[in-house]
Amino acid sequence: METLLALLAVGLLGLGGVCAYQSRKLKQLAAARNRQGDEIERLRQRLHAEEFERSRARAFLSTATSVAFDAILLLDEDLKIVSLNQAAAGLTEAESAIDRRLPDVIDSDDLCDLAEHARREAESLDAQLLIGESNYRVRAKAIAVGESTQFIGIALQDITDLVHLNRARRDLVANISHELRTPITRIRLIIEGLFLDADRPKRKASIQSLKEIAMETDALLWLAQELLDLSMIESGQAILRLVKTPLKQVVDEAIDRLESQAETKNLNIVSHVPQKFAVLCDPDQLKRALGNLLHNAIKWSPSNDAVTITAAAAGEEVMVTVFDNGPGVAEDVRERIFERFYQADVSRSGDEGTGLGLAICKHIIEAHGGRIWAEGNSQGKGGQFLFTVLQADAEFEQEPASLDEDKQALKLPESAATT
Repeated sequence: METLLALLAVGLLGLGGVCAYQSRKLKQLAAARNRQGDEIERLRQRLHAEEFERSRARAFLSTATSVAFDAILLLDEDLKIVSLNQAAAGLTEAESAIDRRLPDVIDSDDLCDLAEHARREAESLDAQLLIGESNYRVRAKAIAVGESTQFIGIALQDITDLVHLNRARRDLVANISHELRTPITRIRLIIEGLFLDADRPKRKASIQSLKEIAMETDALLWLAQELLDLSMIESGQAILRLVKTPLKQVVDEAIDRLESQAETKNLNIVSHVPQKFAVLCDPDQLKRALGNLLHNAIKWSPSNDAVTITAAAAGEEVMVTVFDNGPGVAEDVRERIFERFYQADVSRSGDEGTGLGLAICKHIIEAHGGRIWAEGNSQGKGGQFLFTVLQADAEFEQEPASLDEDKQALKLPESAATT
């Protein structure tokens, strides 16, 4: 019996050891499983972060290529288009340019040569190319992906407006040089003639010379004013102060300002602007615009002729017309003559002027909420410029002339004046 009990005790001890061993094993397995779970969670979080980064990179690339003003293309080694953005799609001549060769969708040998050269030389190249009727600044760059794969990236920036602006500015400098040289040379010659005359200059000849100097000085002042006006307009410093103003007052002051120029050609400026019209305007700016139109009309009108200004109601606006009997404006350039620096053909411009006056008029009239345009003379030779300006809420009553004005208007015979 004792032996049996001893054996049972030994058995129980052995079983307890086995259970303890298995318990340790289970704890070790549980710990390993927890570590594996933590590692899996870390891997899952890393994959999630990497997927987020890839999505963000794809979104950034898609956004950058979609909203970019520049056209962007990606080509493979055979110059097949792999990808392109919306701006580049507008350059292609096919509905779908993907997997098509560059020469098949964009008609530009220079662009294809640039892409081929970039692929062959494996470098970045810049060039200015003409594609269709537009000018582009182009950059082509070889892009290596891995050891054997190569792509060509092309970016095209439309610089047509910049090229036109640079050309216009060059023309402006040339025109200004011409405009300055002519009156300065004439003034110099007139002054030299006065000083080198052996006899004392006669009064009549001296007065005529001084008139010519004054005329050329006016031309210089007008040029300087045009440049100043354009600078003020483009810098945003030409602020309008709209007030209720009699239109006839503005017209009369503009005529007075140009009366001396009209006299040099024996021109008569006729105003048919009723006293009743009141407009909402900046008087100084509107007078400047009207002065530019009158200056134009005087410049191209034949001598011993007339320039006519009329005004008529047009709904809530007043339409003002400046009519001259000059060569007029060709129908195909009537829109472009209001562009900065633009000059019409020689028949109208005589290869003179800066091309700024009408552009300044357009800025001023449109800032008043009106519009300006040119028309031909339906009765034959000549042309007319028209613009609109808003009527004020009420009409001005004609003011009685002052006593001084009545006296000035009354011309007495010399016999009566001397008595």
